[in-house]
Amino acid sequence: MKGTALLVDEDHTVKIFENVGQEMYEELVSQKHSKYKHCTIGDKKIKLGPITKVVWYEDTVDWNYGY
Repeated sequence: MKGTALLVDEDHTVKIFENVGQEMYEELVSQKHSKYKHCTIGDKKIKLGPITKVVWYEDTVDWNYGY
């Protein structure tokens, strides 16, 4: 299953990962007590700063709707 993951940083900026598996979301949620999170997309390991919230949307987000 593919979807869109939204990651909210401590400074309220948002990182968006589209067309990724739900496994990535579960990987980030499992690190909820870690200050610096990381995830793997394909063969690449991505290091992230402090994330305060992770949200998962199945499928894609309709960006033309006014988000």
